[in-house]
Amino acid sequence: MGRQYQECPLVPPPPQEDSPVHLTWTSRLAAGTATAALALTLAAPASLAGGTGPVDAPAPEPVGDTATDGSRDGAAPADFGPKNVIFLIGDGMGFNQVDTASLYEHGVSYHQVDVEPGAGDVTRQPGRATQIYQHFPVGVAAATYQHGAGYDPAVEWGSFRGPMQNRPDSAATATALATGVRTYNAAIGVDPDRKPVRNLTERAQELGKASGVVTSVPFTHATPASFVAHNEHRNNYHSIAREMLWEHEINVVMGGGHPWYDGNAQRRDEPTYQYLAEAEWNALSGGETQFELVETPEEFAALATATDTPAHVFGMPQVAATLQYDRSGPDRAADGTPVAGAEPFTAPKNTGVPRLDEMASAALNILDNASEEGMFLMVEGGAIDWASHANELNRQIEEQISFNRTIETVVDWVERESNWAETLVVVTADHETGYLTSTDADPGWKPIQGEKGKLPRATWHTGGHTNALVPVYAKGVGATRIEQYARHEDPVRGAYLENIDIAETVFDYWGRP
Repeated sequence: MGRQYQECPLVPPPPQEDSPVHLTWTSRLAAGTATAALALTLAAPASLAGGTGPVDAPAPEPVGDTATDGSRDGAAPADFGPKNVIFLIGDGMGFNQVDTASLYEHGVSYHQVDVEPGAGDVTRQPGRATQIYQHFPVGVAAATYQHGAGYDPAVEWGSFRGPMQNRPDSAATATALATGVRTYNAAIGVDPDRKPVRNLTERAQELGKASGVVTSVPFTHATPASFVAHNEHRNNYHSIAREMLWEHEINVVMGGGHPWYDGNAQRRDEPTYQYLAEAEWNALSGGETQFELVETPEEFAALATATDTPAHVFGMPQVAATLQYDRSGPDRAADGTPVAGAEPFTAPKNTGVPRLDEMASAALNILDNASEEGMFLMVEGGAIDWASHANELNRQIEEQISFNRTIETVVDWVERESNWAETLVVVTADHETGYLTSTDADPGWKPIQGEKGKLPRATWHTGGHTNALVPVYAKGVGATRIEQYARHEDPVRGAYLENIDIAETVFDYWGRP
């Protein structure tokens, strides 16, 4: 019997300025509630305000769940849409994670603000776009809250502790990005009633398109799993692995979790079956599944250029969990704790392991060869989250830079092998991790400062997630549809949508049978 699905109906980044952009807002919290009336005034150049002078924007409304099943109503009518859809998800990547890497690489930021919550003052700092996705025509923000929660700008910016409330996890947020349905924390591809909901890889397969997921962390972790599997809890790695291996026609799965290798990409004396069971590993490595297993950088590189590739490929680099994040080095003490002030790339990199951009290149070529109807591909920079959980600024920068290079690789593929008239590329995050700010933040928010090649002056305020808005960048066919979903206004980050709207944009075009 086939899987039964629960059906559901169908800020721009700051401009490059030479001087700060000042904004003010006032908020009034109703007694006992988190409902705010915000008046946003732009004392800014006309290019930002969109007119010839200051603009009073309408008061933004707090957003919350719109339906008991986690879905949205009011999808736009479908028309000619993308042949190819590529999602690039930086796990844990907030605006400041993007900027710390840009400061280290280029000595300049793009998203920095100075916010005084008591006075309601916002000053956008001068900046310059240095990442390729910051030049995409669509740049807005997204709310990431889980089912039953919400996002209220007055709460988030009215107190420095605001973002610490209603914190989502990667399972709920990845399910939202994969299905357009908001769900509970820990849910993998199921709605709040624990019923499976169709994801974009499955919809692509129904349309005759190829599909795949690629990650720098274990392939059964929350983000890749949510784009393939359906499970009540994210920690059920073995059952998630079984489903990914046996129950779907997905063409490409690539990620960590190799049982025979440790975090330094060294072979173990005995295997550790944390992310898939021994039976599944034996079947995969023994050629008993639909997938051809590849493990070495040379094999990944060959798949990136071959004209004849297998229809189904499972890429498992010879490393335990993450491509590079878990490696040992002088930036960590003997017990693994971070060394304060350590610079990025202090630890020698693992050898014998492909880079994330090399895995993405292989996946793109495999999917392109597999179907003339197009593709859906999700690529995750998953260890941004791992480094942010550990409050390791140097390794967060390393992982963000790796993710940036992967996005450049995808853009190059689109412009070389496809075009923007048939392909949609979306760069976003599932949530923010670590509450990364400048060292002088609290009680307000101050801009992170830094110089090229040096560790930025930034600090962390939690080892967990936050409810902060995350960036969304989009280019290609359908990108303006995403922008149209950004109906809400945040006094600091500008126009924002709900993360479920990103998947809904694709379903608007591809339909929900």
